[in-house]
This record gives sequence, structure tokens and C-alpha cells, in this order.
Amino acid sequence: MGDGVVGAAGDAEGAEPGMVRPGGRTARVREAVLRAAGDALAEQGFDGLDLADVARRAEVGKTTVYRRWSTTAGLVADLLTDMAEQSVPRTDTGSLEEDLRANARLVVRTLTDPRQGALFTAVIAAATCDTRTAQALHHFYAVRVKEWSGCVDAAVERGELPTGTDAAEVIRAVSAPLYYRLLASGDPLDDAAADRAAEAAAVAARAGVYVT
Repeated sequence: MGDGVVGAAGDAEGAEPGMVRPGGRTARVREAVLRAAGDALAEQGFDGLDLADVARRAEVGKTTVYRRWSTTAGLVADLLTDMAEQSVPRTDTGSLEEDLRANARLVVRTLTDPRQGALFTAVIAAATCDTRTAQALHHFYAVRVKEWSGCVDAAVERGELPTGTDAAEVIRAVSAPLYYRLLASGDPLDDAAADRAAEAAAVAARAGVYVT
């Protein structure tokens, strides 16, 4: 993101499959399996995701994968948890517009990356018909929005934005048109689109559109 043993260090009795925080050899197995799951999702989509195939790709025993993650939805949920934890931290340039531009360009780089873009498209498609995948996707974006909301809060403190500005709404406003291009319109996803999305969100935020 070797064969593993379920119940090794980090596994907790009664924990939901795939949602524990392992250490040692179990951590290495988890890393290999999640990397393999991401590759499979990017190549074949959610409908083509198969636990046995993931085990083969990761060179992990099938029993380990089935016992630890149980279902493809459980595996995807753990993959999204790991992706949220590993995501790039927000920038802190001291300028709202620069921070939002950095956020927008990061979104574009992710969505246009051959592997990551295909992976996100597959997960988003799966979330429309699978409740657990949807919940995991919502958690992933909640983590990322919270991380980047700090740049909006800092802008409020500097006096760039009105008091009471909803930071999360500003961050959502930056990425929303970019996801629209990816999933609906098919319009180009590039730095120009990213910069426009960031500027529009900044202008609206300064005008008080996002004040609660």
C-alpha cells in the first residue's frame, strides 16, 4: 500500500473483520492484502473483486483473507480506512486561495492517476448499491474534509473570511465540481479546472455564502 495468521498481535476478540489495527507480521499481511485489493479494484471494478484473487495477488493464504475480512465489502471498508490514514496532509501556505488551490490540484492528481482514479471510480460506483461500502466512503471523505478544514479555520482567524464560516462546506465546494467532471460530465480534469474550483469556493466564502 507471505502467509499471515489470524489472531496475531493487534487482532482484538469480537472486532469487526478487517477493522482492527494490527502490528508486526499481521500488519505486513494487511498491507499486502490492501495493496492487492486496490490493484484489483482499479483493474476490474467492485463487481470483479474476489477475495481468492486478492489472496493470490498478495501471496497470502485464502483462509487468512476470508477469516480476517469475510466479505469484499469488509475488505473495501478497510482499504478506505487505510487510504484515509495514509493521505497527504493539508498544506499551510498562509493564504486561503493558495491552500484551496493546493487541495483542488491534489484532488485532480488523485482522480487522474491511472490507478487511483480507477480505484475511486470503482469504490464510488460500489457505494451506490452497497451500504457498508457507502459508510466506509463517507468516513474516508469525512476524514479528508476535516483535515483540510483547518486551512479555512486559519483563514477565519486571519480575518480573510467571515466569522461563522462553515469550513467543511468550503472544502466540499472545492472538490464537488471536480468529482462532477469525473463521474458525470466527462469534461477535462486538469489544473485549470482545479484552480477555477478553488477560486470559486474562495470568492463564495469571502462573500459569506458558507456562514452558518
